[in-house]
Amino acid sequence: MNLSHIEKKLGVKFNNPKLLKQAFTHSSYVNEHRRGNFSDNERLEFLGDAVLELGVSQYLFRSMSDKPEGEMTKLRATIVCEASLERYARKLNIGKYLLLGRGEEQTGGRERSAILADAFEAFLGALYLDQGYSSTIQFLETHVFPDISTGAFSHVMDYKSQLQEVVQQHKNHSIYYRITDEIGPSHHKQFIAEVKINGKVKGKGKGRTKKEAEQFAAKQALEKLQTIIP
Repeated sequence: MNLSHIEKKLGVKFNNPKLLKQAFTHSSYVNEHRRGNFSDNERLEFLGDAVLELGVSQYLFRSMSDKPEGEMTKLRATIVCEASLERYARKLNIGKYLLLGRGEEQTGGRERSAILADAFEAFLGALYLDQGYSSTIQFLETHVFPDISTGAFSHVMDYKSQLQEVVQQHKNHSIYYRITDEIGPSHHKQFIAEVKINGKVKGKGKGRTKKEAEQFAAKQALEKLQTIIP
């Protein structure tokens, strides 16, 4: 792992390079190198998730004084969701620098959405520990906040409401959401939801909250609109 190359790519210089290396070390690598005294990035991911949510919340609060709490909450959820974090990780080419176990490498882990999103959060956690909150915010101001100000997330939609409108156009059609599973460690749990139309599963989604998972389930159902109403 070429730490100096990573720092150049990300535009940062770490005081403690071990934190940067840990941010890109997946648990599968640690499991295969138990004698190497490596630490995986899960704890840093936990911290980075909190720092990111606080940073985005602060930005929205200050820059969108006309937005009610509900709208800001939906926008924040879209900004910090796995799909958005994966996009930032890919933009920064984070997958190239990950330390993965052989099994994870062979099964495409370097391109896996969850691993990329987690690594991005772990990097934020490492940056926070190494240089503090202000430096972390500066990084977000460079790589994340501009997308908010230019309206990159203006497409935020309430997919559940849209799906409800579609279903209501057909009498006697019912819609039902159910959380089917919970995965991941307790500090970073993800929920799996499904949406049923007239008792048939028409969409599934994964999210960091139950509401987010339901939104993605509704989104999938809408994308399959032609199969929603038999």
